[in-house]
Parts: sequence; C-alpha cells; structure tokens
Amino acid sequence: MFSRIMSAAILGMEVALIHVEVDIAQGLPGFILVGYLSSEVKEAGERVRVALKNAGVTLPPMRITVNLAPANVRKEGTAFDLPIALGILKALGNIPKESTEGLIAAGELGLNGSVNPVRGVLPFVRKAKEEGIKRCLLPMENYGEGKLIGGIEIVGVRDLKETIAYLKEGNRPNPETERENGENSLACAEERNGLDFGEVKGQAEAKRAAEIAAAGFHNLLLIGPPGSGKTMIAKRIPGILPPLTEEESLEVSSVYSLAGLLTNGNFLVKKRPFMSPHHTITAQALAGGGKQIKPGMISLAHKGILFLDELPEFKAYFIDMLRQPLEEKKISIARLGGNYTFPADCMFIGAMNPCPCGYYPDIGRCRCTEYQIKRYQGHISGPVLDRIDLCAGVSQVTAEQLSQNRVEESSSSIRERVIQARRLQEERYVGKPYQCNALLPQQDLKYFCRLEKKEEKLMEKIFNKMKMSARAYCRILKVARTIADLDGYEKVKGIHIEEALECRMGGEKYWET
Repeated sequence: MFSRIMSAAILGMEVALIHVEVDIAQGLPGFILVGYLSSEVKEAGERVRVALKNAGVTLPPMRITVNLAPANVRKEGTAFDLPIALGILKALGNIPKESTEGLIAAGELGLNGSVNPVRGVLPFVRKAKEEGIKRCLLPMENYGEGKLIGGIEIVGVRDLKETIAYLKEGNRPNPETERENGENSLACAEERNGLDFGEVKGQAEAKRAAEIAAAGFHNLLLIGPPGSGKTMIAKRIPGILPPLTEEESLEVSSVYSLAGLLTNGNFLVKKRPFMSPHHTITAQALAGGGKQIKPGMISLAHKGILFLDELPEFKAYFIDMLRQPLEEKKISIARLGGNYTFPADCMFIGAMNPCPCGYYPDIGRCRCTEYQIKRYQGHISGPVLDRIDLCAGVSQVTAEQLSQNRVEESSSSIRERVIQARRLQEERYVGKPYQCNALLPQQDLKYFCRLEKKEEKLMEKIFNKMKMSARAYCRILKVARTIADLDGYEKVKGIHIEEALECRMGGEKYWET
C-alpha cells in the first residue's frame, strides 16, 4: 500500500516542494522515517502514531516506511507531521485517494490529535500558488495567515478527526473569527506611540538629514554628546517614512512568518518595522541562524529601520557584520545543511557619542585620553563608515531652545515631502527592480544622475580633495539625487551635491583626527 502527499520544506526564504511518500507492507512492525531529516522531523513518527491512535485510527502491526523526497533537501521543523499522518491514512484506505489531489498540507500534531500551528506558512502558501496547487490544508491558527494569499483555497483544521471528516465527506471546517489583517505589534509599536518631530527642539541639521535619509532610504549616523536628542530623532523617523506597498507588506510578513512572529491574529505587517536591538545581542540574533535557521534582527527590519543605539558599545565584529547587508540588501548564512538567504533591505540608523564620556571635542568637559577616544571610535571600521550615506552632528540643546515656545515642524508635514519625493523616484524607476535612490545600481547612476559639465567638475574636485572611495563618490551622487527630488528638480545641481557632501561630513568635528 503506497500513497503520496504534497508538502514543502522552508530553506531560508526559499521553499522547496516535498513529496511525502508512505509505504505500508508486511514485515517486522516498525515506523521508519528517511530523507535527510533533522531531529524534530525524526521525532514525528512517535507524534503521528499516538495522534492517530487518539483520533480513533489503529495502525496495523506492519512495516511503515516514510520517505520525504527529494532526499538531498534538508527537512526541518514540525510541519511534516500532518502530511505524514495523511499519507498513512491514505495508504490504509481511511480517506479516498482522490481527496488529496491538488492538495498540499502542513501542520504539527499534538498527542491528542490536535493540529497545532507552524511557522513559515506565508511563504509556504505563496510557493503552493506559484506551483499551481489548488488547495492548502493548514492548522486553523494559521488559517488567517494563509488567506492573505489570494487565488488558492485555504482549509483550516483543528484536529485529525476534523481533517478526516473533511477529506472523507467534504465537511469543510468553519474558521474561527480572527483578525486576518491585524497589525504586527512588534513592527508598529513606535508609530502607535504618537512620536512626532514637533517635539524635537532645534537640531535643524539632524532633522534635515533624517528627512533626506527617509526620502531616499539612505543610511544615517547621528553623532553628538549624551542627551542631545539622537535617540529621540531616530525613533521619530518611522513616522515620516511612506507606507508599505501591498507587495512590500507581504514580503515583510513572510519574514515575520518564518520567525514565528505572526501570532494572535496579527497576520499582516502593515507598517514599516523598527528594530532596535540592545548591544548585548548575540551574533545569531542579529544576523540570523541558530539550530533551526531563522531570520535575525537585520532581516526583521526588512523594508524598515535597523537602529543601533550607542553604536560603539556593540562589538566591532558585530558592526562589521553589517557590511554585506548594507551593500547587497540581503544576508547569506552558510551551514553544513545548506546555504540560506534572507532579505535585508533596511535603512540603517546609528547613534553614538564621540567618546566614552561623550563630550569630545569639548576639552573643558571631556575626560578621555586620546587613546580612549581613538579606541572607542575605532569600533566602527572604515568600510562600515563608507557605507553610511549621511552623518549628522547633534549638538547640545541650550536652555533657551528648550524654554522657547517656537512651534517645530511636525512629522506629518515632513512626511508629505518625503512621500512626494518617493513618488518621483517610483515614476523614474518604473519597470526597474528598485524603487528608491539608495538602491540605484552603479551602472544606472550616469543615466539617472546625469551631471552637466559644471557639476562634473565639482564632483571631480570633491573626489580628489577628499580622497574618497568610488563607493563614497556614488553614494554622494545618490544623496544629491534625493535632495534634488525633495526640492523638485529634474536634474542634480551643484547646490544638491554640496548639501550631500555636507550631510556626509556633518559629524566630522566629532571624529579624532
């Protein structure tokens, strides 16, 4: 007696279709699982056996062999429990063979026969739809998540008895009332707190840098003494970013699904993530990985913001881990079981003091030695600094600025300009795989940032005088393009290049030379 059920394996952001093949034959009784399995998949045999017993299905004293094919693909997680159980039921004749045609299944089984939720359902269903599969059988708790993908029938089940009744008699289970389009609490916490730039006194330079960064999705470093408002400014940047598009929302939700964070009815991330890890974070939590490969903080900030406060307090090794994601907008993790790639198209924001005490270059207040300052600033390597588009100095706020009743510009006003600049970029890059200036590849730079002779000479002068790298040259042009968009200019002018250079060198006075 042989049967086959469709399922899928999650490999980073990639999904591979898996055939769960079950053979039940005469011989020494046993339950054998094969096919390059992790320990949790190997344990599925005992879960499935007991779950079937408690669902009223008695397994005959025969040899049961389960193969998860192809055998060269690593299988991890508990999502294969349900398809293995279905394969056994089909092989025993407990469910009609035609009932599983065009069906793909995933779910973890409890010993009492319940079907428990699994992670990675969103990319799982997207892959099924791409492959032309018509039905997807999922745990009821994952039903709302699966329904986010249109064009494929989603069936949610609570236990094996309900599953058998559906496949034998067509009794479709009634889904529970769930918030299918809820907001992800982790991703939206900062925006719901009502943080507004109108609360930030002074700091015109830093606010302008934040606006430019948001408009072009550029990386930003804020540097200044303690208590000057660096963190305050950074936490308000999500409020001036444009809303996620439908496609971006599904991309971000897929990452959160893989991390197992789409819970309590929050199945769709509607607002841009804001991730702010503490400096005691581990390498795996930041970059991703672990025994069961999951996305890290860098990937959880996809299409949003990764904010590292007190940047030099992070280990230099961790900061250098940002090199690849900041450049390639993805992060690759190599393990013995295979290579995994997660998206990392995030806007990086760093905040730091110029020295351990925080008051350099104010020699009247700074207590640090030259060695301490160099060692502190040395945590951020040259290659990482080269990938940061804007560096804004945040000066100490005066008592007069704090006490005056001047009304500061609100986040909503800044956001309007940012959205308008983003619209210009979307129109300019229509049909391209990128939609903002920060992602503009070098080969398209000359076309979309075309300079006239006067501006070319200015860039050449800057390049030679500053002895900058080719990467820095390109990034200044991209920032200048964003400034031109904010000002409503079709072409990049000298004033835009000069402001882009000022923005890049804004915190220069704080660096030990």
